[in-house]
Amino acid sequence: MPTLSSPEPPDPSEPTEPTEPTEPLELPGRPGLPGLPEQCEPVPQQSQPAPQPQPVPPHRARHTAESFGTDARRYDRARPRYPDDLVARVVAGSPGPDVPDVLDVLDVGCGTGIAARQFTAAGCSVLGVEPDARMAEFARARGLPVEVATFESWEPAGRTFDAVIAAQSWHWVDPVAGAEKAARVLRPHGRLAVFGHVFEPPAEVAEPFAAAYRRAAPDSPFSGQPARRPLETYQAGYAKIADRIRETGRFGDPEQWRFDWQRSYTREEWLELLPTTGGLTRLRPEQLAAVLGAVGHAIDALGGRFTMRYTTLATTAVRTGAD
Repeated sequence: MPTLSSPEPPDPSEPTEPTEPTEPLELPGRPGLPGLPEQCEPVPQQSQPAPQPQPVPPHRARHTAESFGTDARRYDRARPRYPDDLVARVVAGSPGPDVPDVLDVLDVGCGTGIAARQFTAAGCSVLGVEPDARMAEFARARGLPVEVATFESWEPAGRTFDAVIAAQSWHWVDPVAGAEKAARVLRPHGRLAVFGHVFEPPAEVAEPFAAAYRRAAPDSPFSGQPARRPLETYQAGYAKIADRIRETGRFGDPEQWRFDWQRSYTREEWLELLPTTGGLTRLRPEQLAAVLGAVGHAIDALGGRFTMRYTTLATTAVRTGAD
């Protein structure tokens, strides 16, 4: 069943990107059956293990990747912001020597502009790139310049940046092509920062969610996911991102950052956030209502609220000075 990471994922291979670890984001295809033996005499058939579905890399699951704009206003209202310490650390570490008065930041997969607004408030000039026109329109209405494209197809037209950030979005980018393109658009000593939250609610909320999801959408590729996943699963996804960055040969050794924090959610606040997560954006209304009803009942049993312990993970690296 879908977990709320996002890591909406990290390898994404996402969380199929790995994603996060690897969570199929679309119904996977099945491999073909092995050919029959080329013999004249009948051969007794031996039972073979059933072919396993192959996860779809998140960056190829475009229907899911571009489903978050269904309700951009809710997404922007409900999704958590990023730790101020993370924003400050990225800004302080970009672009290295000769820091300009205003950092030029490229926000990959900017969505409604949640992270972009935080970097703007920190004194940066931010340009967003976003494949979902509905999300881009919302971000523009809040003052963020946005160009509609996937990062892989986006045309920089000679523009370069002091930092490239990807907040909860890198699993929707081809991990190899994305790292190479980030290197091309970063100025020497510019920083690439890929980060996202680990959404793992307590078992009292996660397990009823998982059970309700399996009942409501038994054929969904998310239905077979565990109710909760250990933090190490997500950290492994970010380590894979670091590997792809390292393989470009154009960055210093990547660093792994971690920020732990917590937030209290009321029943209403959590049910507002849930429909913005990847496993639920494509459910039919009656399926979504069934899942939200079960989760709401579970939160009521906890007194109407619970504390979410978040971990925000980041993989970051500085572009080398040489081209």
